[in-house]
Amino acid sequence: MADESNLGPVTADPEAVTDVKIPTAKKAKSPRRQKAVAEAAPSKTAAKPRRYSEQERNEKLQLIETQVSEGKGTLKDAIKGAGISEQTYYQWKKTAKPVEQKAEKPVATGDEFADLVALEEENQRLRKLLAEKLRAENADLRKRLGLD
Repeated sequence: MADESNLGPVTADPEAVTDVKIPTAKKAKSPRRQKAVAEAAPSKTAAKPRRYSEQERNEKLQLIETQVSEGKGTLKDAIKGAGISEQTYYQWKKTAKPVEQKAEKPVATGDEFADLVALEEENQRLRKLLAEKLRAENADLRKRLGLD
């Protein structure tokens, strides 16, 4: 009987060694196709913002205010009729109001100036009285707490 558990050295068959893989050059990949640049449809493109001058802004604001005050429509209708958005209207209104308010502020006259000076003098006198009162109260509290 033959011993199947042969642990001896294995001899290589020269014909069996021919299956060795020889490294070959890698196959060149074709370059990736560029993604098509998304061409914006003309209907979806945003309109370039128009810049209005101060005079044009004021004219549009006055037009909107007159239409609303005359009752020709709602504020939204007047804004759309002027060709601007609601956001633009409110931004313009916000920036235009402080300028108008500063211009409408009356200038102090001589009598008002004299009244202002008298009020400032009275304010100084009252501050001194309050300071004296607070110092006296503070000293009294210190005595009670035994800090002095």
